[in-house]
Amino acid sequence: MPNTSLLVASSDEHFREMVRDSLVNMPEAKIVAEYQEVAANLYIRVLQDLERHPTAGLIVDIAGDPDGAIKAIEKVKQAAPDLFVVVSSFHADGETVIQCMRAGANEFLTQPLKRTEFRDAMSRLERAPHHGNAGESKLGKIYTFIGTRGGVGTTTLAVNFASVLAQRKLSTVAIDLDWIGNDVAMQLGAAPQYTLMEVAENLERLDQALFEGFVTRDPLGFFLVGPPDSLEQHGHFSDHQLREFATFLVEKYDAIVIDGGRNVSNDLVLAAAQVSASVFLVIDQEFPSIRNAQRYITFLMRMGFNQDQIKVVVNRYTKKITPNQASLEQIQQTLNQAAFFGIPSSPAVIASINKGRPFVANREQAGDLDRIFRSFVDKATGGKKGKAAEGIGKTA
Repeated sequence: MPNTSLLVASSDEHFREMVRDSLVNMPEAKIVAEYQEVAANLYIRVLQDLERHPTAGLIVDIAGDPDGAIKAIEKVKQAAPDLFVVVSSFHADGETVIQCMRAGANEFLTQPLKRTEFRDAMSRLERAPHHGNAGESKLGKIYTFIGTRGGVGTTTLAVNFASVLAQRKLSTVAIDLDWIGNDVAMQLGAAPQYTLMEVAENLERLDQALFEGFVTRDPLGFFLVGPPDSLEQHGHFSDHQLREFATFLVEKYDAIVIDGGRNVSNDLVLAAAQVSASVFLVIDQEFPSIRNAQRYITFLMRMGFNQDQIKVVVNRYTKKITPNQASLEQIQQTLNQAAFFGIPSSPAVIASINKGRPFVANREQAGDLDRIFRSFVDKATGGKKGKAAEGIGKTA
């Protein structure tokens, strides 16, 4: 059974463990992604992972919420019609099985999983035709930036990333999830009247006109929404609401750029990462930042992420390190993965922050930084190939 890849969706760790156990004697089969929630926006994460694993199949545990899970499967199949879907539950009553098949399921397995039945289902998955599931998706992409500590430049990278995408005429939304820092608006010279609180209050009736009517639009063309500016005004914006909001956004916009701050274990930030095409882990070359990056990567991988999704970005990168800094080789050795990109320091960054405008808005003043940063955006979005190490390879 060559190269069988599985996506597993279940809120039950015991079920996910059953699937892992069932693959023990199938050395060429592997789980490439796990989803710990079977929700309406499951299709977003499935489509993102199908881009990396186009021949993968999906197994969904519907035992916890059969009606909700079947609706989720239906949306997945609408988004990826050729995806091979295996459904599993404790009971295989006729009505439930028929509902699953109508939703697009190809197989139904009862729990606990029986090795023979599971292996037969995997054999049928391997023989199933594949026609490029992910290529048909027109959904927007979500990019989340998370800093390993304060001051590494997470907000600056997120703001300028959104700015470049907007300059390229992609419909873009920037979201600030750092409830304490709330620096995105400051770096854009904006004073938003409405916040994520208004999004939460209007989520059930949200449409594009309403959303664009109360959020701030930057002069470069992208939309901005974040937390209230007042620290006393905590409000409530849950991880569930964020997932629903993300579902709305990817259907309406080309790109969503999220500043997640530095609290990776926060439920809201973790939910953002889970629906993202890429998570950019922003570090500098100082040892505390790299140590935290190691902890963050370990945590994210425990949460079901893989190294393809986690991209280490070295901000203020320099080859001329001090005794308190790590080289790229040391970073790679410590994190067990290469840096995705290195972005140099530049006086243009502080100047742009003081002016309240992105440095990419003044390309002449930003100079080499502008060129290198756009190469980063190219690589991050798949816009251009062959630019992989420009920021690292050509920086003094």
